[in-house]
Amino acid sequence: MSTTPTNTLKQDLGDCGGSLKQAATDASSALRNAAAAAAEELKAGQANLKADLSDGASAGMSALGGLNQAGHEQMDELLDKGKDLVDSAADMIRERPLASFGVAFAAGWLIAKLGR
Repeated sequence: MSTTPTNTLKQDLGDCGGSLKQAATDASSALRNAAAAAAEELKAGQANLKADLSDGASAGMSALGGLNQAGHEQMDELLDKGKDLVDSAADMIRERPLASFGVAFAAGWLIAKLGR
C-alpha cells in the first residue's frame, strides 16, 4: 500500500483522536482520584472538628464546675464574715449595754426624721 497524503492525514487524525481519547480518560481518572482524596480529607477534617469541639465542651464544663466551687467558697467566706460581725456586735453590746442602747436610739431617731 502506498502512502498518500490522504492516508497520512487519516493516520495522523486517527492518532490525534486516540491521543485525545486517552487524555480524556486520564483526566477523568485524575478527577475521580482527586474527588476520593478530597472526600478522605473531608472525613479526616470532620473527625478533627468533632474531637476539637468535644475537647472544648469538656473544658467548658470543667470551667463551670470550677466556677460553681469558687462561688460556694465565696459564699462561705461571706457567711463567716457576717457571723463574725454579728458576734462582734453581740460582744460590744454585752460590754457596753448603755452605749449600745444610746446608739440604737439615735439611729432610730435619725431614720424616723429622714423618713418624714
